[in-house]
Amino acid sequence: MSEIVYFKAIDDYSKTEEINLAVIELFKKVNPGFIDNIAIKVHFGEEGNKTFISPKNYDKLINYIKLNRGSPAYIETNVLYKSKRTSKDTHIQLAREHGFTNLPIIIADGESGEDVIEVEINKKHFKSCKIGKAYGDFNQLIVISHFKGHGLAGFGGAIKQLGMGFAARAGKLAMHSNSKPIINPLKCKKCHMCANNCPVGACDIDALIPHIDTKKCIGCAKCIAICPHHACSVNWVSTMPGTFEEKLCEYAFAATNANKDVKIIYINFLLNITDNCDCMSHTKLVAKDIGILAGTDPVAIDKACYDLLNQKENRKVFGGLKTFDYAESIGLGKKEYVLKEI
Repeated sequence: MSEIVYFKAIDDYSKTEEINLAVIELFKKVNPGFIDNIAIKVHFGEEGNKTFISPKNYDKLINYIKLNRGSPAYIETNVLYKSKRTSKDTHIQLAREHGFTNLPIIIADGESGEDVIEVEINKKHFKSCKIGKAYGDFNQLIVISHFKGHGLAGFGGAIKQLGMGFAARAGKLAMHSNSKPIINPLKCKKCHMCANNCPVGACDIDALIPHIDTKKCIGCAKCIAICPHHACSVNWVSTMPGTFEEKLCEYAFAATNANKDVKIIYINFLLNITDNCDCMSHTKLVAKDIGILAGTDPVAIDKACYDLLNQKENRKVFGGLKTFDYAESIGLGKKEYVLKEI
């Protein structure tokens, strides 16, 4: 049986009032009923990024939830790389600067990625996944995604919001690489910040060439967050594009199982469509505005966005098509859908 995905056409991202009304209309189509503890998963946008989906586009949805006795909060996890979004306080500060001021903000994996729940999945790449702990506290989630390009996955939408956005820092590292960060000896100042904070003593700073002992390292990525000189980083050379999409899907599956009773609504903005992720400081528009979609299946809603974009542009805009096959094969969702325009 095909999943239903609802669609509202919007031809210009600047039509904020029209977008707000569309979001509420779509939400009512898929809402399973209000629950008091509801979180809204968003992307706050990297510092310098101007194309993330601004919260002014769903202000009316938040007010609607509050009027119906909901108590929403924004929720997100810290990023793997070094930026203001690496740790809780500066992450929240940047979110406020980007307009996310009307709700409390929860950083699900704590100050530096240490608050984690292990979700057992027993899939091809991961037996268990490290998810931000606070995600397990909510019975209802609204996952708001900006559909756009992504350097490794081809595209980013609901699946990426689940997989990367719910993962704690160690989980992000596990998806991106072989789970072992590296130290650039040219940048290392031997301040011992990483060594003093490594939970397993894997940072060998006093060696002739500072390095991370891969036999000891557990891949928590705290060294990346804590290093004041940007000397610790992801070992991007070991990142495998061929398997990244599968790992992302497995983490997305874990995200939907962090709380067995959770109900999740997905809202995808097929607007402000950019060449790369909102984690990038600079992106460029690559397609015309199309509209907003909503549903309860992350695979179906992303596939609907993917197909609509290609149809409207009359070309293949992004890669990542095989993601849908793998996502369906592990039970994340269904790639077959029925699109209902409202």
